Amino acid sequence: IVARTITTFIDCDTKQRRCRHWGDGPAGAQPEDHCSPHLKSAREVLCVSGSDLQRVTGLSSSDVQQLLIAAATSCRRHHPIAALVLHRKFDAGLRLSVGCPVLNQLLRGGLLVGGVTELSGESGAGKTQLALQLCLSVQYPTQYGGLHSGAVYICTEDSFPIKRLQQLITDQSLLRSDVPPSLISSLQFSDRIYIEHVADLDSLQVCLSRRVPLLLTRGLVRLLVVDSLAALFRSEFQAADWLERSKQLLTFSSTLHHLSSRFTTPVLCINQVTDFLSSSDDSLGPLSSSVSPALGLLWANQVMVRLMMRRLQVTVAQGDQSSVLRRLEVVFAPHLARSGRDAAVWREGVRGVMREVEMSQWRGSEEGGGGGPHFCLTNKETNGCK
Repeated sequence: IVARTITTFIDCDTKQRRCRHWGDGPAGAQPEDHCSPHLKSAREVLCVSGSDLQRVTGLSSSDVQQLLIAAATSCRRHHPIAALVLHRKFDAGLRLSVGCPVLNQLLRGGLLVGGVTELSGESGAGKTQLALQLCLSVQYPTQYGGLHSGAVYICTEDSFPIKRLQQLITDQSLLRSDVPPSLISSLQFSDRIYIEHVADLDSLQVCLSRRVPLLLTRGLVRLLVVDSLAALFRSEFQAADWLERSKQLLTFSSTLHHLSSRFTTPVLCINQVTDFLSSSDDSLGPLSSSVSPALGLLWANQVMVRLMMRRLQVTVAQGDQSSVLRRLEVVFAPHLARSGRDAAVWREGVRGVMREVEMSQWRGSEEGGGGGPHFCLTNKETNGCK
């Protein structure tokens, strides 16, 4: 309607100019005023002042204002963005805390609010543990590193670890000593985590295009977790179906980016790894193995931040608990250097573990931390603390 209005006005203006130039009577009309603008498009209408438009068109002041608004609307390429969306999108200091000051220091405060973050690693590395911890952290107010909202957890392979979640909820006061106990007890953590099980790519796409946007629009969630990403693509496609697999992967990533950008929501995708075997220089020597995230280069180009967790051959102790040491590493990110921190999985959650060399450099973090780091390291040789 707007475009037709502008076109109609320009056509009428052209006809009026022709009549004024050629005249209606035998003597002809007065010659056209060369100072008057020639209006041929909506953009040219915007380049003319309101007084000139009144003089050229003979319209009233209010009609000229409506004409300028219609011309500006027709030239606008993108829909307007609400002020609240801009405030959330460009708040550079907004992060989703991991719940540990050591890991927050590695990530400069936590996960980016906008963008897709991948967390890859072998089985048992602690990926799901960290994802569950983020589902609880997102529910805290922003002053404690949260987003004051819930989370959507999409399971594609295993059943949701509800017992482990209940254990984390029970021990939240141990993990988040920076949060007042009264606030922790007032939060209904389990009521704000929405769980969805999908068995194929079609179900996943329906969930992401219909159900998740509904929760995001109502403000019920501000975190999306997909656990795990490679399970569906590995099970549904063979090696010969690489083209269709690539199309589906691009469609999936496009949906995730759209949700993250539109609702300013962090997206965490848990990914599996692929093991590569290679022979050493000695042909008779043993084979060496290395792992890399699954789904190849195509998926790697779709994520903003890639994190990797791996298990180390070291045991850490904390009171009556012991855990295999993990390593959380930043593979690539636009705002982070490639680095890593040791961590361990305790009853209360995932916490950073720092060695004596790192202890002297650690200054703590005020960005939604939790309890401090743990320093007791044991290994099979010494069987004691370092």
